[in-house]
Amino acid sequence: MLTINKVHHIAIICSDYKVSKHFYTEVLGLKIVQEIYREARQSYKLDLAIGHNYVIELFSFPSSPPRPSRPESCGLRHLAFEVPSVEEAKAALEQKGVAVEPIRIDEHTGKKFAFFADPDDLPLEIYEQ
Repeated sequence: MLTINKVHHIAIICSDYKVSKHFYTEVLGLKIVQEIYREARQSYKLDLAIGHNYVIELFSFPSSPPRPSRPESCGLRHLAFEVPSVEEAKAALEQKGVAVEPIRIDEHTGKKFAFFADPDDLPLEIYEQ
């Protein structure tokens, strides 16, 4: 029997490492666990955590092709972050210059949510706790 305990991490490839590192650490507030430059791959690998939980690997590779986010295509659709208040999270993101879509209500759970994007237009979501 297969036993899965939790999602260990999510890998994101960015086009501009400095811009994305700033976004994920300074704008979203994720903590740096480890940062490595891999000479052989000409690539950075930045391990990021929410609280004490390691969740995101941010990679940079030279000449990575863009991945379309719109129209929605097959594959990973978005990454959602749980927040205590969608209104407060939206205001905090907008205060830092991030465009956030209007708040909506999940018709199945009744919870509030809103979408925004990272510097490479990867859809991100804030979702009510």
